[in-house]
Amino acid sequence: MDSDSSPARRRFDPPLPAPPAALRRGPLRPGAFRSPAHEPRTAVVLGRWLGAALLLCFATGLVSHLLQDPPGWLVPRLPSRPVDGYRVTQGLHVVAGLAAIPLAGAKLWTVYPRLFAWPPARSVLHLLERLSIALLVAAVLLELFTGLLNTLQWYPWPFPFRQTHYWTAWTAVGALLVHLAVKAPVIAAHWRRARSAPLPGRRAVLAATAAAVGTVTLTTAGQSVPWLRALDLFAPRRPGTGSLPVNRTAAQAGTTAVPADWRLAVDGPAGYRIGLADLRALPQTTADLPIACVEGWSANARWTGVRVADLLRRAGIPAGSAVRITSLEAEGPYRVTEMPAAYADDPLTLLALALDGRPLTPDHGFPARIVAPNRPGVLQTKWVARIEVA
Repeated sequence: MDSDSSPARRRFDPPLPAPPAALRRGPLRPGAFRSPAHEPRTAVVLGRWLGAALLLCFATGLVSHLLQDPPGWLVPRLPSRPVDGYRVTQGLHVVAGLAAIPLAGAKLWTVYPRLFAWPPARSVLHLLERLSIALLVAAVLLELFTGLLNTLQWYPWPFPFRQTHYWTAWTAVGALLVHLAVKAPVIAAHWRRARSAPLPGRRAVLAATAAAVGTVTLTTAGQSVPWLRALDLFAPRRPGTGSLPVNRTAAQAGTTAVPADWRLAVDGPAGYRIGLADLRALPQTTADLPIACVEGWSANARWTGVRVADLLRRAGIPAGSAVRITSLEAEGPYRVTEMPAAYADDPLTLLALALDGRPLTPDHGFPARIVAPNRPGVLQTKWVARIEVA
């Protein structure tokens, strides 16, 4: 047997030579990153803040998704109260998402020297760990980027926003849990404040990050938090400075020319059609209800109209029935919406005919629109043409 191929010989073979030192230039050279803020304790503190923001964003985003597109088993269990429920959860969602942007930037700044660790991969497991971190960073950045542009109602990509945002959130949370499991020893070692004197620069980094998060929050949260509206400088919408904002105008929906003989169709065992004058002659209900949109803004308004439950009972539709609502607009993802029974039977759910004491304008849904408590704004159907059993 050849001596070079014997087991004993192979056992004492030297390891593969390290890559030549000539490759270690720029950020790869030893000592390229000297700031003491690039250390584990700073990364752990920022990671706690960022993780809290991301998990709050995920939980409230899940609420929004389930309200807009609930699975069949959840439909009869969706609550119509509290009245401001969706306003609070979606406001928190956008506030947490905006706060996560400077937090993510600070966290990446703290750990980015590790991108240039040498050697790039020490083993197969180390390579897989680095790939999982790359997936986490990519998912979080995509989630924050698309979410930010959604608040501006700007969609410069070819894929559907809501579905992509939803599944990317699950990807980010899954990658985050893997990352926490891998880094658990490091996190545990640096979770509590060190007894030694703090490293120079750490407090400055944390203070600057906290100031950035506070500034972003204070200057954007006013679109959903009424007592912060005086500071609402950079939010896309300012509901407290004028009339109720409008996401989709009558011109965009193609409903500027409502037929003069418009009549609402209510289909049921005793279905009927009713015109605007007759609707106004029915008993009217006035309620203060918010319009809260997925972009994060919300505003209260005083609505007057006919209770949807009264219209359904007149058509012979029994209590406990879910209904389908169709708009006059020719196309659009929310031209037809479904309303679970809890909303249809709620005495605050109105076929609104007036806003703040004045007849609806075309942009606000003339001749009639739906307003219900604890519902996303996209489901508050405007330019209603038909109500029927779902």
